[in-house]
Amino acid sequence: MPKLPGINHQRAVKAFEKQGFRIVRQGKHIAMTDGERIITIPRANPVDAYTMGGIIKDAGMSIDEFKRLL
Repeated sequence: MPKLPGINHQRAVKAFEKQGFRIVRQGKHIAMTDGERIITIPRANPVDAYTMGGIIKDAGMSIDEFKRLL
């Protein structure tokens, strides 16, 4: 599994928007959906690699696909 550094939550949101996700709710976390899946991104800087890896998996993407969107 490729390494993934901690990522700023705003960069992550922009990357997921490129993949077709949109923000549906904001608070301490940001909830996004693509109509099929719902992902939740914490407002942390940086979001640690382990957490980000889980979010990427929940979005149905690989880490390499996500890195290309950054």
